[in-house]
Amino acid sequence: MSKLISYRPLTPGRRHAGVIRLPKPIEKAPRALTVGKRTQAGRNNTGKITVRHQGSGVKQRIRIVDMKREKFGITARVSDIHYDPNRTAHIALLSYRDGEKRYILAPMGLQIGATIVSDTSAVPIEVGNRMPLAFIPAGQSVHCIELSPGKGGKIIRSAGSAATLMNVEGDWAQLKMPSGEVRMFPKDCMATVGQVGNADHRNVRLGKAGRMRKLGVRPRVRGKAMNPVDHPHGGGEGLQPIGMKGPKNVFGKKAYGVKTRRAGRLSDRLILKRRVRKHA
Repeated sequence: MSKLISYRPLTPGRRHAGVIRLPKPIEKAPRALTVGKRTQAGRNNTGKITVRHQGSGVKQRIRIVDMKREKFGITARVSDIHYDPNRTAHIALLSYRDGEKRYILAPMGLQIGATIVSDTSAVPIEVGNRMPLAFIPAGQSVHCIELSPGKGGKIIRSAGSAATLMNVEGDWAQLKMPSGEVRMFPKDCMATVGQVGNADHRNVRLGKAGRMRKLGVRPRVRGKAMNPVDHPHGGGEGLQPIGMKGPKNVFGKKAYGVKTRRAGRLSDRLILKRRVRKHA
């Protein structure tokens, strides 16, 4: 699978930079499995910037990734592992027996040439196989989990993430999320065995501002460096504190450490143990 490599420090931008390198040269994605991506630069339908610090970047195409894997019982061979510019994880190109090709999230340890399958009944507990939670043994790591049966994988899809199946009782399965939260899912929800690949993504250091610009991220300016008219933290002579009890965002709302989850959600009844909050 992929690995994190570093370069000789010939320039300041290369000194601390790291790059994820796939085991073979990157090949172009099949045209039929991609669609055009129109950049918005953080603007809404009226042209106003609603999300700051977005714009420019390298032109990209969206890879169509199969999160449902509804070709039940049909085995597929892993043809290749590709880079996806729209997500942190890598994607695997599958070639089914009937000739169709699809993309899925590439789990850690999935090798080119391996054979995987998805089914609504029990299948071998091997990396990349997909089945309902009811047929997966306790303690197994899973990813790309459905919130409702038949709706496709919605959570645990980023690089290096995995949930642990605690147990299955009645019509519900209990899973421990990467955050430490323990949550119930219908046992008929599908999940893929294994951990999402490209776990070294968290260790990548871009090294220079130019790589960030190519990703479509524009520069950020500290609120303390602005004028009072531009940010609540602005103003003052020299290096002054923000002058308020706690930090605020550019719109004057409290920032950092504020609970943002809406109270009284229907899914609250499915949460058995809240996530572990990490204090700064």
